Amino acid sequence: MSQPPLLDVRNLQVEFKLKNGTVRAVDNVSFQVNRGEFLSIVGESGCGKSVTALSIMKLLPKRVAEIKADYVKFDGQDITNLSENEMRKIRGRRMSMIFQEPMTSLNPVLTIGDQLTEPLITHLEMSEEEANNRAIELLNMVGIPEPEKRLTQYPHQFSGGMRQRVMIAIGLACEPDLIIADEPTTALDVTIQAQILELLKDICNRLGVAIIMITHNLGVVAAYADKVNVMYAARIVEKGGASEIFGKPSHPYTIGLLRSVPRMDKKRGGRLATIEGLPPNLMAPPSGCRFKPRCPMAADTCDSSPELKERSKGKNHFTACFYSDEANKKGASIYVSDKDKFKPIKVKKDKPVLSVRGLKQHFGVSFRSGWLSSVSGTVKAVDDISFDVYPGETVGLVGESGCGKTSVGRAILHLNLPTGGELKFNEKELNQKSVALVRQDMQVIFQDPFSSLNPRMTIGQILEEPLKVHKIETDEVARLKRVSELLTKVGLYPYMRDRYPHELSGGQRQRVGIARALCMEPKIIICDEPVSALDVSVQAQIINLLEDLQRELGIAYLFIAHDLAVVKHISHKVIVMYLGKVMEIGDSDTIYGEPKHPYTKALLDAAPIPDPNIERGREKIILKGELPSPLNPPKGCVFSSRCNFVTEDCRKASPELVDFDNNHLAACINIEGGK
Repeated sequence: MSQPPLLDVRNLQVEFKLKNGTVRAVDNVSFQVNRGEFLSIVGESGCGKSVTALSIMKLLPKRVAEIKADYVKFDGQDITNLSENEMRKIRGRRMSMIFQEPMTSLNPVLTIGDQLTEPLITHLEMSEEEANNRAIELLNMVGIPEPEKRLTQYPHQFSGGMRQRVMIAIGLACEPDLIIADEPTTALDVTIQAQILELLKDICNRLGVAIIMITHNLGVVAAYADKVNVMYAARIVEKGGASEIFGKPSHPYTIGLLRSVPRMDKKRGGRLATIEGLPPNLMAPPSGCRFKPRCPMAADTCDSSPELKERSKGKNHFTACFYSDEANKKGASIYVSDKDKFKPIKVKKDKPVLSVRGLKQHFGVSFRSGWLSSVSGTVKAVDDISFDVYPGETVGLVGESGCGKTSVGRAILHLNLPTGGELKFNEKELNQKSVALVRQDMQVIFQDPFSSLNPRMTIGQILEEPLKVHKIETDEVARLKRVSELLTKVGLYPYMRDRYPHELSGGQRQRVGIARALCMEPKIIICDEPVSALDVSVQAQIINLLEDLQRELGIAYLFIAHDLAVVKHISHKVIVMYLGKVMEIGDSDTIYGEPKHPYTKALLDAAPIPDPNIERGREKIILKGELPSPLNPPKGCVFSSRCNFVTEDCRKASPELVDFDNNHLAACINIEGGK
């Protein structure tokens, strides 16, 4: 007799009662998850992925959310009618959740140690000493250096990626039966992402823990998922085994998602493919198939709603499409290619719009090491970095979390006062006084959209504010028109100008941040993880939009990201950083095609490819050791403690950047190891 599923969801519906009407965010969703199974839920932002997870955990506010279902069974028990006290005994202990935005999920007034030990003391009844030891073990497990010291620190003292790792550690703390992970690796670099996902997969296999992962990273899905649910406009449109979904997609929407992804194993070939149009307004969804307005195969038959049916007997591959067989046969050819529209972006190499020479950004830090003693030190977040950005050029800045990427951007913008070095904007010195004069020409897209948007202002007010301050639009009607155009340009509806940031999904908030930067039509934009919170179809639209604006207006970008496939597609030049220093710098094609430094090679190997047949069979370089503490970096080459090709000479002196070929520079004395 087969074992019953750990989680069995039947006809789940979630409605939100808003002042403008009712939104059905989840519409008759059914699925099962077995013990030890890895299920991924994918789909565009706002399709209902996170709401599905939150409704299972019963974390939605009762005053605005109405949840209905035939049943939601967890380990055979229907949890739909459990009281809050009964759910508290399950949440954290047997069912845990890793949230998408760690800064808003972690308590800002409690130390990391307090937040890690709380579930251990509450659910497992550990002593304070046992809980502290387990907390240190968990921080080690997720790759946070010097965990003993980190326990006494607060969330604001961690980088975005490190906060995400803390959230993962809290989710793993009690080794629950089910882990629901909502974009758990969005803020993580590829090496830590690989470590965390290997850890989750190992727990899944070794302890029989079931995992539901909500993600827009199809490379991650290809590498780790057993089953995939594809959601669109609150409904599941396709579901099945990962090999079936990737190898034989049969819904036009799934095919569109897969073709929108920039790939590491493909040459850059023009614009990214996109799914035209926007998802429907769930306050008034279209009748029939909800994908019809955007579907290249739409016909009159689609005016009625297709049921989710099994395509081939015994394969457990289900599709909600009248033309699934035809879509399966034609594949990506059902979409018209827009490669012909591509025109190469011309970079003007005459004068750099931004010149950086010897930039340094050091931070003095102190922490308590005991009741009476404290320790202080200096973190060299950025240590002697030089580069130029020309009009119309995109410079990609990559590296692991905590390597100093964001600090470079903040120092250029003077959000943090640089410790040393020389900065020039349009050949004029950039300092604390002069930076105010060029704010309109230098904009930024922040990594965390929730903390960078004023929660007390509507989206319309947020976008109108810079137009008023810089007197770009003095007429109120013109401002409203400009705001509507900006929202449409980044894939949002004009009516969303009346909403507040908390009423939007993570991806929608990120698009608002992009719209705010674009409204000034600047000369350069510092893009700090600008598409990390976006699903792949909107990511492709935004990248195409950034490139179109660059082509039209000559905007330059400093593109900070951990998604190496995106960086490969959009960047002309790439800088690879590690622990505050540049490891390698060069032309994008050269860096990706012939990496010199061992660290660059390890980063490229860790980046997932959205194809299970390729991803699950390829060998990868796994970085050994933990990320060193920036307070106490290794002597000599800062990468020496994790390098597979380290020699004694590497530990003696820090290598200088050497030009090996045509402005391709690398800081490695054992360069053969990087090949």
